[in-house]
Amino acid sequence: MEVLDLVLFEPVRGILDAPLFFVEVLIGGLMSGVMYALVALGFVLIFKASGVFNFAQGSMVLFAALFFVGFMDAGVPMWLAFLLTLAVMVVLAFAVERMVLRPLVNQPAITLFMATIGITFFLDGLGQAIWGSDVRRLDVGIPEDPIIVADIFINQFDLFAAVICGTLVAVLALFFQYTPTGRALRAVADDHQAAMSVGIPLSTVWTIVWVVAGIVGLVAGIMWGAKLGVQFNLSLIALKALPALILGGLTSVPGAIVGGLVIGAGEKVAEVFWGEVLGGAIEDWFAYVLAMVFLLIRPEGLFGEKIIERV
Repeated sequence: MEVLDLVLFEPVRGILDAPLFFVEVLIGGLMSGVMYALVALGFVLIFKASGVFNFAQGSMVLFAALFFVGFMDAGVPMWLAFLLTLAVMVVLAFAVERMVLRPLVNQPAITLFMATIGITFFLDGLGQAIWGSDVRRLDVGIPEDPIIVADIFINQFDLFAAVICGTLVAVLALFFQYTPTGRALRAVADDHQAAMSVGIPLSTVWTIVWVVAGIVGLVAGIMWGAKLGVQFNLSLIALKALPALILGGLTSVPGAIVGGLVIGAGEKVAEVFWGEVLGGAIEDWFAYVLAMVFLLIRPEGLFGEKIIERV
């Protein structure tokens, strides 16, 4: 009983005793959650367009960050480095569509999934072969000193990153929800052959979503790289978006946003208020445990579509 009281109630007492500190931790978690949501959105867009889970999204984040910091270290101005890296990601999207996706049209989803695993290892190897595997510091000029609002400390970098990522998330969500391209994307996801039969160019739609996923990877890579340094772990950090997908639903753009916020806030609060009780390092595994529990309760996610199969 004492152990249960220690695990469940002691952290709650800590929250009640320091409500402003709790709000501060919660805000920091929500701002990290926005960046998780951005990466999760890349997963959702490709899944909605091709019906396959893109395991390579995390590697695209690392790949874009390596090129961006590599160009900057070579003396290229930041704005030009951004445009050059964007061009690299566009070329990558065309290459993936032409060389990987197009030959696999109407193949089983598991075949496309395995193809994205191959893309993952290819991007990891190519990026590090070109730019090396050393940790690189990335300075994009965003201040890191905290600002104080109503006695609450807020990290300026996290705030800037959350605003940038949040703006991109909102623009992409609106674009794919209310434009003809978004409707074409959903049609392609439902049935490749039917979409092509009504004149929807499958290759064009796939190229568009992979370009968008590349843009998402670039922005996420810059933000996470500036925060933590450009290193191999960036691809693993990006995979924190997987629990966000499970919570929100793999086919839902709003779900990716909500799931990212829940994961970001949850892991920060758990680490700060339950970390000492449970031995620390909760932030590393909390998101995955929460996702596993959620799968048992609602496997399709909060906003996902229920799959009903006739047997």
